[in-house]
Amino acid sequence: MRYTLLLQYPEMSAEDLGPEALAEGMRAFDVYAQALDEAGVLRSAEVLHPSTATTTVSVRDGRQVIQDGPFADTKEQVGGTFVIEVDDLDAAIAWAAQAPSVAWGAVEVRPVATRFVDGAWQGETPVR
Repeated sequence: MRYTLLLQYPEMSAEDLGPEALAEGMRAFDVYAQALDEAGVLRSAEVLHPSTATTTVSVRDGRQVIQDGPFADTKEQVGGTFVIEVDDLDAAIAWAAQAPSVAWGAVEVRPVATRFVDGAWQGETPVR
């Protein structure tokens, strides 16, 4: 079963972190990604730009509204995702518990309902 691990933690700039902490974080995530890959469970991994780079699109009263910056006004933001394919939720939780960011934030483990691959939906019927 596929799960998306949503890494949530307080955003800090590279300057806030400092070069040593930034390098250590990058090493820790590289080790984590390599472990997922070597176990054969990693399907994708993405690091997101800071939430300040976010553009939110919505429709209100029939008009398109574009908002710069994060939609949610919180201190913690989604900083990245890992999509893994494992046997069950327990295995997904075990991998989430190894994410370096659990030391300073949360990892949301969410099952993937469906995905679009090679021109077709696969998995459960997508909500439309």
